Amino acid sequence: MNISVLFLIIYTCICFAGTFIGLYGVFQKAGVKGWLALIPFYNIYIWLKVLERPWWWLLFFLIPYFFFFMLMLMTWKTIRMFNKTRYISLIPGTFFSFAYMLYLGFSSKEKFYKREELPAMELGFWKSKLLTTKRKNIKSENADAKERSVKTKTREWTDAILYAVVAAYIIRTFWAEFYTIPTSSMEGTLMIGDYLTVSKIAYGPKIPQTPIAIPFVHHTIPFTKYTKSYWDKLQLPYLRLSGLHDVERNDAVVFNYPDGDTVALERQSESYYSVVRRIKQAFQSPNQWASQAYFSDGNVHYYKELFQKYGMDYFQGKEYDVVNKEYHVIARPVDKRENYVKRCVGVSGDTLRMENAVLYVNGKEAFVPKKMQLQYLVVFNGSDIPEKKRMELDINEEDRHQIAMNQSIYHLSKEQMEKIAAMPNVIGIIPQIDTVGYYEDGIFPQDERYRWNKDNFGPIVIPQKGQTVLLNDSTIHLYKRIIKNYEYNDLEIKDGKIFINGQEANSYTFKQNYYWMMGDNRHNSADSRYWGFVPEDHVVGKVSFAWLSLDKFKNWGEGKIRWNRMFRGVK
Repeated sequence: MNISVLFLIIYTCICFAGTFIGLYGVFQKAGVKGWLALIPFYNIYIWLKVLERPWWWLLFFLIPYFFFFMLMLMTWKTIRMFNKTRYISLIPGTFFSFAYMLYLGFSSKEKFYKREELPAMELGFWKSKLLTTKRKNIKSENADAKERSVKTKTREWTDAILYAVVAAYIIRTFWAEFYTIPTSSMEGTLMIGDYLTVSKIAYGPKIPQTPIAIPFVHHTIPFTKYTKSYWDKLQLPYLRLSGLHDVERNDAVVFNYPDGDTVALERQSESYYSVVRRIKQAFQSPNQWASQAYFSDGNVHYYKELFQKYGMDYFQGKEYDVVNKEYHVIARPVDKRENYVKRCVGVSGDTLRMENAVLYVNGKEAFVPKKMQLQYLVVFNGSDIPEKKRMELDINEEDRHQIAMNQSIYHLSKEQMEKIAAMPNVIGIIPQIDTVGYYEDGIFPQDERYRWNKDNFGPIVIPQKGQTVLLNDSTIHLYKRIIKNYEYNDLEIKDGKIFINGQEANSYTFKQNYYWMMGDNRHNSADSRYWGFVPEDHVVGKVSFAWLSLDKFKNWGEGKIRWNRMFRGVK
């Protein structure tokens, strides 16, 4: 069930109206003029006085987006003032305050207590006095008050954990989130073992589109293989709150993987669409592919196994039949797709092209990250570079491949390349750059009319909200995923004609902005060169800094903690 933006706005207005109208009655029961609940901002100050809380709590409302937590906390405290101490009242009452506050404020059955008047606490979802023994002859009112205020350690810890979970969830949703770098696609700039702080405020936090989910878990329940951690039958519309600025060129950006809308679970480290294309190629040329291997569910398989199982003949659409029968194929909502981090090299409206691994934006050579890496063939006069020297140069061992006794493939920054070239046992270092005209079939848009490769492609214009483009049998391949997958239109190509939502179309107007993302490790990065544009609604946040950096290839006594990388911004 998809909810519209209009419904969400109306629902939010109802929530605020119900809560503060209910507060009108609460104020009256507390001996305060009810109409004060209807004065914006001042009503919060009066509310704190009614709850007998310090005035400086107001300062928390000034922290961006933290007011959500404060409203929930004060609602919780208000329900408690009506002697509702069981979680079966507190939790639903807090989340549905627009209804429960109305009930508390205007029901003649409910009585407001001052803090010192509150009876003994009750624990859990069912009524259970925390006082295990009760003295019979209590004469002092002070003793009464003291006994009524007793809380068990269990209840104190339970309340504290609930507050902490809600506060952490709000911080994670609206302020910042922590990520780790598992691959070398941004190597040099961001390294394997970096623990990142990603700002949600930079571009504005997104309202969770899949609201019913296990907190702090992305898409799969821990310790299970494929069990979803969310319920995707209820989907909220894309809505982003105000941020500090828009996505800018050269920002290091975390975003939801665009090709991750569909996933073959046994091969979820690969793009589903890439898996489909490879299986199609395999069945079209079985003799060439029979002995080629692939990984599925952590095991090595060969394409000949698929030929034996499904036959060697090919018919149109067979690749989808095979994938759907061979694997568990699921769809994931936008906010539950894998998180990727790349550098934004182009924003909406920019024109990009790449020539011999040099990127140009709007006709000018683009910014070159200081530690950007390319692939080189290094030829030695004797043995390879010693391991100790490789560690000193911060070379990623997973990106190094020995292909002959005196030859190895390295991914190197300019600085690393110059240092290696100066070594006495190195007789040659050759950049591995694809030539113009060589067609790499995995490169976007995966159509032979665009004979591009990872080092030579474009020019290509990045779509901008409100921009209109002409559609024909050539340009449709650039924009069909935008039209169908990202902006949710029905798209059909029939008899050479293009139909959008049942109507013949020769143009299309984009509904949102798009970006072009690339890894700084240019020859070992799955990025926009392979799956195209990144929609604005997929953007999660901006990388701020690495709060911890651990070198995967070093032991603790060898400088495993990279102190020089910690708490530094990304350049």
